[in-house]
Amino acid sequence: MDNMNMKMKMDQMDRCGHLSIGMEAPDFTANTTFGPIRFSDYRGKWVVFFSHPGDFTPVCTTEFVAFAQAYPKFQQRNVQLLGLSIDSNPSHLAWVRSIARTTGISIPFPVVADRMGEVACLYGMVAPDVSKQETVRNVFIIDPNQIIRAILIYPLTNGRSIPEILRLVDALQTTDADKVVTPANWQPGQPALVPPPQTYSALLEREKDPEELGLTCKDWFWCYKQLPSGKENAGNK
Repeated sequence: MDNMNMKMKMDQMDRCGHLSIGMEAPDFTANTTFGPIRFSDYRGKWVVFFSHPGDFTPVCTTEFVAFAQAYPKFQQRNVQLLGLSIDSNPSHLAWVRSIARTTGISIPFPVVADRMGEVACLYGMVAPDVSKQETVRNVFIIDPNQIIRAILIYPLTNGRSIPEILRLVDALQTTDADKVVTPANWQPGQPALVPPPQTYSALLEREKDPEELGLTCKDWFWCYKQLPSGKENAGNK
């Protein structure tokens, strides 16, 4: 990249906005290792859209291998994986080919080429105080209506926990399917929590006979509900 383009990119990163939970995921078109895509074409699926600092780097390589190994589990949950870095498509192609030759693992999801950082800017994937030339390790979990439901941000130096991303997808899908919330360290198959009552009469009803409501309570605002078996992966329905 020449100096003028580099300066333009750095100036752009200084002006990038930030997304938050509850916002609609911005639409974009881009070239990828699977060909051109439009993000809105993924409507109807959950999407885990994640950025990595750069191709041919060790931490990113281990993450891509881990995402590829977990890919069938994401598919079971109706989740589309989508990667991105500020690298060219030829660089992405050479890197995923190198991973396949080295490990025998093919990368089964698209990687967005974003050489000028336009998509990274749109999604606030660059932390200018850390680097203006690389994305940090963002994860956006986006629902089938293309609403951003969760955002995780890891530093350049430390790889992500793929099991935690899967667990959070399970929790979000369970919340949507059963109108429950999930406690700390929740795992699929464990009891979920129900939201606290919103009226005094509902409070009294819950205190009087929580078992009749299918609840196990520690206090009127703190009640668990055991979900029917097989309901935790709502996204694959």
